[in-house]
Amino acid sequence: MEKEKPEHVRVGGIEATIWGNNGFQTVTMQRTYKDKNNEWQKTNSLRQNDIPKAVLALEKAYENIVLKE
Repeated sequence: MEKEKPEHVRVGGIEATIWGNNGFQTVTMQRTYKDKNNEWQKTNSLRQNDIPKAVLALEKAYENIVLKE
């Protein structure tokens, strides 16, 4: 069986990734930011102001999953 490519939903610096696995969907979330050396980094930790963006990204990911069913 061919592995499905993940789909990405971005809201600002928040990204929800939808993974397909044997008919099941899972979602991971991460935040991108620039560190003190101006290098891009990723983390699973959210700041207070990231929460509304995370909620919206999860809603969009859920909508994406449901529309495919």
